[in-house]
Amino acid sequence: MDIYQPALAGSGQTSQETAVLVGLALSNSPLALDEAERSLAELAELARTAGAKVAASALQRRQSPDPAYLIGRGKLEEIRETCRQLEASLIIFDDELSGSQIRNIEQLSGCKVIDRTMLILDIFAGRAQSREGKLQVELAQQKYRLSRLVGMGQALSRLGGGIGTRGPGESQLESDRRHINRRINYLKRALTEVSERRDRTRQQRQESDLLTIAVVGYTNAGKSTLINRLCSTELITADQVFATLDPAVRRLILPDHDEVLLIDTVGFIRKLPHELVEAFQSTLEEVTGADAILQVIDASDPDAASQIAIVEDLLVRLSAAGKPRFFVFNKTDALPQGPDQADPDQDDVAPVGLTPELAAVLPVGHRQQAFLVSALTGEGIDSLLQAISELAAQGQVQMSLLLPYPEARLLDLIRQYGRIDALDYLAEGIAVKALVKCSHFNTFRPFIRLAGKLEKG
Repeated sequence: MDIYQPALAGSGQTSQETAVLVGLALSNSPLALDEAERSLAELAELARTAGAKVAASALQRRQSPDPAYLIGRGKLEEIRETCRQLEASLIIFDDELSGSQIRNIEQLSGCKVIDRTMLILDIFAGRAQSREGKLQVELAQQKYRLSRLVGMGQALSRLGGGIGTRGPGESQLESDRRHINRRINYLKRALTEVSERRDRTRQQRQESDLLTIAVVGYTNAGKSTLINRLCSTELITADQVFATLDPAVRRLILPDHDEVLLIDTVGFIRKLPHELVEAFQSTLEEVTGADAILQVIDASDPDAASQIAIVEDLLVRLSAAGKPRFFVFNKTDALPQGPDQADPDQDDVAPVGLTPELAAVLPVGHRQQAFLVSALTGEGIDSLLQAISELAAQGQVQMSLLLPYPEARLLDLIRQYGRIDALDYLAEGIAVKALVKCSHFNTFRPFIRLAGKLEKG
């Protein structure tokens, strides 16, 4: 495929590194080419997020990767000439490169070379705010460097900074295998201590009996904005990839005054580096440990169907795909016009307004758990809240109780883990009609009276 030069806003910034992007399609099928082009377009967004000026991109079709250069030598020589003409100093590959491939490409092109993994790690290094986030990112970076230590040579001792070199610092970039291993061991010990604190916090949430819902989705789908709308909070939001790295827990008060906890998580993306998945294991455990999953989808993104499939694959890898799920199609306010509706006569009924393309990629049996909302305007939020309330109620049981006055302290327990619907002070005790968490059923079993006995209130 020919190299092209897009017209980009902000190209006058002199502090930016000028980059040329390179992708590889290992099939001539239309589906494979379309996926490669989408991935390359996403790489351009990642590069701009990292601070690069994307001057051009190239996509080559091959039956197999070239062991020395990933792409063909002839195509690489064309890219070298393009870099010279556009004064580009950086080449970013959309696929992972080995240490020897990075060395070979740099020698032939005369440019700095990084791959998609290094680019994502660089963005994470610039976005991590908490101590845990910084430790996780550096651990991923060190593992990446260790796996490419043999053969990278010049790439590991690179001076002068720039994209792909942020993070642990030059002492690590120039270290030998033994030094990197020592650093990795230190980071693992430090993360173990942080993870133990996170485990204790997670255990406390479980003991509180509050329903926990992990909010997941493709990066920049609007997860934090939706949480802010639901919980009236002020999580940091931005129209950019990976705006949120550190998980945040917010309390949601439902219309029936029940409470649930929403956990914001890092966004997913194509080709998520396995080094990040391993390093962020304790953070991703927030997804596996949650009672349910709220999956946010950017309904206005033309690539939404593919993004749903990518998130689904990652949830399967995390063994979390079987949890109760809400599919929330966000940003409906950004749709240019009402979408074509899916066929309402299908066996698994889709919500009104969902396009046939999006309805088709939802897992079978989940289409009735799909909601069209706008976190920006509030449209559709009430229906979503009602569905969450119904799920929260499934873990509760309606009880009619007669509490002896010496046991009046149990009223506080009901208020903490349930809801009092009716209350009457009688001669023989306190008559209570309440909705109580199933896990506390045995506590109240001695005080249950026959249903219907409580008339007042």
